[in-house]
Amino acid sequence: MKPRPNSSTVYLGLCSTYHDPALALINEQGQVLFAEATERTLQYKRALNCEPDNPFLLPKLLLDQCPDADRLVIAGNWQWRRPFYERLASAMQWLTPRGILRYRGRQLTTCLETWELNHMQACQHHALKRSGINLARTLRQHFPNAAVEFRHYDHHLAHAGLACHSSPFDEAACAVIDSYGEQGSLAFFHFRKGQLKPLFTSRGPQSLGFFFMKLTELCGFDWMGGEEWKVMGLASYGQINEEILQHLRRMMRVENLDIRQDRASFFDSLRWLETRRRQPQDPPEAAADLARTGQQFFVEIVNQLIKNLHASGLSDHLTLGGGCALNSVCNGQLLERTPFQSLHIPSAPADDGTALGAALLAWHEDHPGQRRAITETLTPYLGNSIDESAVTRFAQYSGLPVQHLPDGGIIEATAQTLAEGKIVGWIQGRAEFGPRALGNRSILADPRSADMMDKVNRVVKFREQFRPYAPTILHEYGDAYFEHYQDTPYMDRTLRFKPEVCSSVPAVVHVDGTGRLQSVTAERNPRFHALLSAFHDRTGVPILLNTSFNVMGKPIVNSVEDAFGVFMGSGLDVLIIGDYLFSKPGTRRD
Repeated sequence: MKPRPNSSTVYLGLCSTYHDPALALINEQGQVLFAEATERTLQYKRALNCEPDNPFLLPKLLLDQCPDADRLVIAGNWQWRRPFYERLASAMQWLTPRGILRYRGRQLTTCLETWELNHMQACQHHALKRSGINLARTLRQHFPNAAVEFRHYDHHLAHAGLACHSSPFDEAACAVIDSYGEQGSLAFFHFRKGQLKPLFTSRGPQSLGFFFMKLTELCGFDWMGGEEWKVMGLASYGQINEEILQHLRRMMRVENLDIRQDRASFFDSLRWLETRRRQPQDPPEAAADLARTGQQFFVEIVNQLIKNLHASGLSDHLTLGGGCALNSVCNGQLLERTPFQSLHIPSAPADDGTALGAALLAWHEDHPGQRRAITETLTPYLGNSIDESAVTRFAQYSGLPVQHLPDGGIIEATAQTLAEGKIVGWIQGRAEFGPRALGNRSILADPRSADMMDKVNRVVKFREQFRPYAPTILHEYGDAYFEHYQDTPYMDRTLRFKPEVCSSVPAVVHVDGTGRLQSVTAERNPRFHALLSAFHDRTGVPILLNTSFNVMGKPIVNSVEDAFGVFMGSGLDVLIIGDYLFSKPGTRRD
């Protein structure tokens, strides 16, 4: 259905996956008004089994952003009709609590146990049934006369929608590498003139995403809690074990744009890998070789798939989506090891991003051949803003030393504070959409101190010492610090530092000489660029240590209350929100 003449249409995208739910808003002109994961508002990591249409956020969001809307298109990130296996499992009662506990059927040829897959499908089954319930109340109460239309898109098409429509490319090849969609884990597309043409979709349980979940589990971490990051960090401390690698290669291989598995050799190798599982009493470092080898195998598979995609002759531009696109180590070497010449990965390539992907698909469906009101890569700063009245309230009643430094004063004061070796909580503007802090909800520190990485891990983030921190760099200095530098706006790629600069920024150089960097320009984030420039003026170093403003196990802060909780409950020295600088009691600032 095309929009009516003179109507005010809003496109509301919902990620109704049982993990990482999210919502997004686009107006009639194609401008993205809002995009955010539900975990931020709830402060519940990954928001497992929660609805995307949060009843505390959604009414205010719609009334603030779209008060005159008389038509709403609700775009979902999954097909409404579920695939055959899920319908069969539901009919067999495998998706009930009793069925999950009692399942003794045939093991599917995949890295996860079949009862685990049944649990995931049960969660997804119920997530789709609940999706839109809170929205229905909001629309009935506040938009009773608006025309409402529901659309449901293929899950991997929603991933591709964000990857391509957020990119600077007019045409590209698109790869979606995921844990699972409606039918399988892989999908490939050709993007041209605003249209996505499917090339290939895999069918069956073979999945790189499931493999990395299993690897996370074998290393002693919790993939349900999103701890795949720990595997990537730990891998740099290990060596490739050829015996493990050979077993992995027996489990899975690439054929054209698909992954193949032979049932007998797959389960033989899977049973052998179980003998390498890290035991609870062992330190994480005991799994370093397993993590390193698993990461190497993951890179091998992705590289081969991407090379085969390029061989189709569609484009030299590549867009990448799906949960596996969060593997920054793999992403960083794609342009070196495959024939593609340019790469775009959105700021939210995993399931939260499909809320925006579905909304973009709906807008383009109604506006064929038209371009949205953007001229460059989509900004990631699409989330909530901190209400200044809440900040002034804390300034008045918190009892903390506070300074109000407008007109650029906050930039100079923060740069000086960082140069003095203090750790800063930094909140500015709108929150980032996606899992990474990109200079608006960040914890910042001086990278020149050799012990700063350990200090931030130990007294601020409360996480394992082997986990690295990101270097945020002024884009114009990227070539001076990184080999084969690539503009990396969303911390989506890990690149290698030049050996001669490592000693100047040791806090952001991982043990293997790499860093998952963020490139900053004045056009993308003028305030953050100004801060980096001011720090560079004082120190001669155009880099800051940048990590998300949270503690381990919690989402990035979403409110003033969240920020002060982390500030007062951790080793942060200074909290900066907008133009306000808060210190801790007993700290004097002249």
